[in-house]
Amino acid sequence: MSRLEAKKPPLFINEPLTKDTFSQSLCLLSGILKSCYGPAGRLKQLHNGVGGNVCTTSQSSAILSRLSVSHPVLRVLMTSVQNHISRFSDCGLFTAILCCSLVENFKSLNVASCTVIKISKHLLSLCMDYLKSEACGCRVSVDFNSVETLLCLVRSIITSKPACMLNKLEVDHLTMLILKAFMFTVPCHVETNAGLGKCIVVPVKGRRVVDSAVLPGLLIETPEIQLANSLTVKRTCSNMIKIALFCVSMSGDLFDSEEGTITVHHRISLEMSELNQLLNVGKQLVNDEVGLVVCQKVIHPSLKRYLKENNVIAVDRAGLSLMEPLSRMTGSKPIASIYSLSHSCYGSLKDVCIESFASKHFVHLIPNDTVICSLILCNRNETTWDELKRACETAEHVLQLTIKEPLALLGGGCTETHLASYIRHKSCTLSTSSFKDIDCSQTQYQLVADGFCRSLESVACALNHDDGEILTDMVYGHCWFVPSGFPSVCNWSDLVSKCGCGINGNTETLHWRLLQGQFGSPVIHGCPEKPLVKVADFLTLDCFAAKCSGLQVALETANLILDISYVIEDQN
Repeated sequence: MSRLEAKKPPLFINEPLTKDTFSQSLCLLSGILKSCYGPAGRLKQLHNGVGGNVCTTSQSSAILSRLSVSHPVLRVLMTSVQNHISRFSDCGLFTAILCCSLVENFKSLNVASCTVIKISKHLLSLCMDYLKSEACGCRVSVDFNSVETLLCLVRSIITSKPACMLNKLEVDHLTMLILKAFMFTVPCHVETNAGLGKCIVVPVKGRRVVDSAVLPGLLIETPEIQLANSLTVKRTCSNMIKIALFCVSMSGDLFDSEEGTITVHHRISLEMSELNQLLNVGKQLVNDEVGLVVCQKVIHPSLKRYLKENNVIAVDRAGLSLMEPLSRMTGSKPIASIYSLSHSCYGSLKDVCIESFASKHFVHLIPNDTVICSLILCNRNETTWDELKRACETAEHVLQLTIKEPLALLGGGCTETHLASYIRHKSCTLSTSSFKDIDCSQTQYQLVADGFCRSLESVACALNHDDGEILTDMVYGHCWFVPSGFPSVCNWSDLVSKCGCGINGNTETLHWRLLQGQFGSPVIHGCPEKPLVKVADFLTLDCFAAKCSGLQVALETANLILDISYVIEDQN
């Protein structure tokens, strides 16, 4: 068939970073992301413009997945940050804001992009070496023998999501629950191939947040069991409950005729034949002392009745998502056919009981060893519940990352300003041979280093949404926020009590300076000091692995964007 419209040639865009459309789009994206950042971040309502679901959020995972970006260069940035979020769950906004700021600052320099890239790679190596050294002044060790640091880490994540609409009591309650749920997933007995368990979130919307709870094992919603006050379940001689897990339908439905031809003898009913086979399976389960049958799909009512008469609990419609944790928790192997049962497929449970939350009724499967748990998560409405679920999943992932690398970075903008102070100090003390190795002049290095430091400081400044002044001290290089409404010339000691992360008070003579200056920040005389590590009740912490990765991703993506000289876009 002939084409209705002639095929258009591809569009070639030379030097896309110099175009006004790119600068405007980058500025707009950066402004949107900065306005969402931190505990005081402004919420965004996202929808597709033709109706449908409206998402109210300030979380990067929700914003970036729903935000439509047309500029091809910015799509590179968005994809890179989304990939970081898929791996680490946290520090998505930090990564995106830093990347936008790096591109803005680097492209404004009168330095060749290839030279900027080489210098920025050297600056990144300085940062990473410092962050991973014992002398690092913006990281703390996480001791799993004590919960204080872990609670601070979880609380920092929860409080940074304002769309959850939580008060202090609710934050404290959820922080303890998330940590408790995580501890359930840590195996008690370390084996060669030991791994962390899983926390299953059970939604209960329309209830108070403080009604949320954590239970060991799994909850399976079963509305038809609501009238039963107690369960009579068959047990083995060792007082355990044997469980059979089916991943095939047990409804008695016939095969789809499209799957092949079935030859049926005269007076033979396929429905009765299928039901008889299901009842034979039921008899074998009873003879094998199975006390609980869980089916991913539907169980025929006749089979359910037969199992109940023999004190076997039958739970159907469990769903695909519960199959893997059920198999892991009980040691059972999902049975994929009703025509062959093996004794090796059965698993075991410690107990089974009924739990009720709000108007929902559940069968509670209690395991022998708890590595799977259920978090009954409550919130007042669907919007805040969705946001809270994302926050809880992020906190769980951060704890998993922290157990692999038991470190955390100071939050509240302090890591960014401290790193900026460190880089300014290091860039002034580099030897002449270092500039030769990088193949740049000292002036070029200083220009790029200043742009890099201003980008880090701009992330810290993004935490302030109320037009107050932002300070950094000349001793530790930490970030301090002054409430709005005070003149720029005054005694800062009277206006600030703690730095952004909460580790430093204003008891010392710290010599503050304004962070948002026109010509950048002055160099601290000497390397910024490491504060005495004291875990306060409300210390703000960030995930070490996620933030280190975010720093690398932001700079590497900025370098990639700076290296783009052509965009070839298909117009068809």
